[in-house]
Amino acid sequence: MTKKQARLYGLLLFCLGLGTAAGLVLYALGDNMSYFRTPTELVTGAYPEHGSDHSLRLGGLVEKNSLHHEGDTITFRVTDLKNSLTVRYSGTVPDLFREGQGVVATGKMSGDVFIADQLLAKHDEKYMPPEVAKALQPSGIAP
Repeated sequence: MTKKQARLYGLLLFCLGLGTAAGLVLYALGDNMSYFRTPTELVTGAYPEHGSDHSLRLGGLVEKNSLHHEGDTITFRVTDLKNSLTVRYSGTVPDLFREGQGVVATGKMSGDVFIADQLLAKHDEKYMPPEVAKALQPSGIAP
C-alpha cells in the first residue's frame, strides 16, 4: 500500500467515525426535543407529534376565571385568543403565575387535557417567550 492510499484510507475512516458520532448525537437529541405548540394546534390536532408520546411545550395566556385549585392540583385554561385548552398541573406553582399572564407549560396531551410537568410564568410585564409572542402577534396582544 502506498503512502497516498494509506492517507486516503485514514481520511475515509476518520469521516466514517465523524459521521457515526454526529448521527448518534442527532438521534439522542431527537428523543429529547420539546416542541412549542399553541392551543389552536393542539385542539385541532395540527402538530407532527399528534398521538405520540413526545413532550410538548404549550404557550399562551392563562384565561381569566379559569383557575381552579383541587388540593395540590390546579386546573386552568390556556388560550391563544382563538382556542383554549385545559391544563392540569400538580406541583409547585411559580410565584408570578396568575390569570391573564403568559405561561409556558411542558407536558403531554391526554385526551382533551394537557397534563403539565412544568410551568414557567413570565417574569415581568414586558417579557414574553419569543414563541408565545410570535403565536399571539396575529391577535394584536403581543409586543
